[in-house]
Amino acid sequence: MKTIACPPPHGIPGNLGLPFSAHAHSTHTALIDLRHPHSPISYQFCELDSAANAAARGLERLGLRAGDRLGILSVNRAEYVITLLGAMRAGIIPVPINIKLPATTVQHIVRDSGASWVFAESTYQSLLPPDIQTLHFDQANAFTEFLDPGPYTATEPKPDTVAIQPYTSGSTGKPKGVLLTHYGQNWSRLILAHTRGTTADDVILVAAPLYHKNALNAIKQGLTAQATLILMPQFNAEGYIAAIAKYRCTVISGVPTMIAMALARTAQLADTDLSSVRTVMMGSAPSSMQLLNDIRKYFINAKPLVVYGVTEGGPVPLGPHPEGKERPLGSIGVPYAGTEAQLINGPNHNEGELILRNPGLLMGYHRLPAETAKRLCNGWYHTGDICRRDDQGFYYFVGRTDDMFVCGGENIFPIEVEQLIEQHPAVHQACVIPFTHELKGQVPYAFIVLRTGQTTTSEEIKQFTLAHGPAYQHPRQVFFLEQLPLAGTNKIDREQLRTIAAKNQTHPI
Repeated sequence: MKTIACPPPHGIPGNLGLPFSAHAHSTHTALIDLRHPHSPISYQFCELDSAANAAARGLERLGLRAGDRLGILSVNRAEYVITLLGAMRAGIIPVPINIKLPATTVQHIVRDSGASWVFAESTYQSLLPPDIQTLHFDQANAFTEFLDPGPYTATEPKPDTVAIQPYTSGSTGKPKGVLLTHYGQNWSRLILAHTRGTTADDVILVAAPLYHKNALNAIKQGLTAQATLILMPQFNAEGYIAAIAKYRCTVISGVPTMIAMALARTAQLADTDLSSVRTVMMGSAPSSMQLLNDIRKYFINAKPLVVYGVTEGGPVPLGPHPEGKERPLGSIGVPYAGTEAQLINGPNHNEGELILRNPGLLMGYHRLPAETAKRLCNGWYHTGDICRRDDQGFYYFVGRTDDMFVCGGENIFPIEVEQLIEQHPAVHQACVIPFTHELKGQVPYAFIVLRTGQTTTSEEIKQFTLAHGPAYQHPRQVFFLEQLPLAGTNKIDREQLRTIAAKNQTHPI
């Protein structure tokens, strides 16, 4: 596909709200909504296309015009996807909002984006500014009455026309609006569908939230390739495993914490036919070697695929080797055709901060010129992620520049300690975060989920890490949990772990 191999610098023309224009009249199943798992709702591609057109017309009937912002605050549901597609067809910019954010942050996003309407579930109304115009997805007939059925001709965007405005997680300050263009995201969806070999025979399970790039990429990839999307409202491990078997899913995706929580249900996994799965895609957080090995144990026909993505950076700039070389377990891939990558400010040219340049990069941060200039320099996006590169050109994630901490003069990346701990035979999952120490500066604390039926002690974990790694990496405190708490993006909620440590800490070491 020459348009993918050699993309124009701004990406590929077309409206992002039309990802399945080639099969818009197909009766193949496009989407199955599991909001009510015992009475799922199915949409054929032709039905989804008509609904998206009706949404575009309905938005214009509300008075929204191209360039306006539309907030969306909801769990995953078919109406969410329909609204996304319809808004982009009309040139209206959807603003997906994390449902687990506090009211002050949600209101900041609504005000900062300039949204005049928010489509939401009534459960989350209290998070919104009191004066915002709202349509409730779950209010009887509200969405149906909003739709305006009929033909619709999508707007024709320019290279710099913004398609969607997701917000960063806000873990290092207020969330920032990321301006992603139609042209850039068209490049992204086409290259994902093409290089991952997605076809109409695929059934893709989507349980990550639609306000996050992980799910948005899966939706774009699936619709582009005429695959069937199985849409869970929210992740839960039991329902996730059950959906794989019921719908014979071929591709499952999520953040590593989601997959780890599913793998902890060993009894259910043993009783479930998982043979349909060919790919387990994980991104948005590091994946340990132990987790990758466990995936191969239970998903015997599947290939674990570690995906590197950043909302601002493509959002997925790395993929398979252009010469077809087998990706080493744990590698995040090599740059896609059209992506340039460099490692800077490291000890050598094969290790350092990853910077990127490709057609899918953000155009900038909304109303933040200084932050845009800081992170986007001469067309290069500075990710803040430390990576290394092997002699075949494969990249590996090492850690975030802002995650690294210094313990007694030694640099520590949490992932290094997590991978060390997860080599212990009793450990299923580990999360390590730094805590202030009077003498050492900062020291690692470990939060651990054990394998089913296994036991160990804090002292055994400490001695294991001392025996198998550098002394400075051993955890000074160890906490055992039933499961790791999740934040809104299904990543580990580190602030909640700090609260747990504060309540249960024994004595500083």
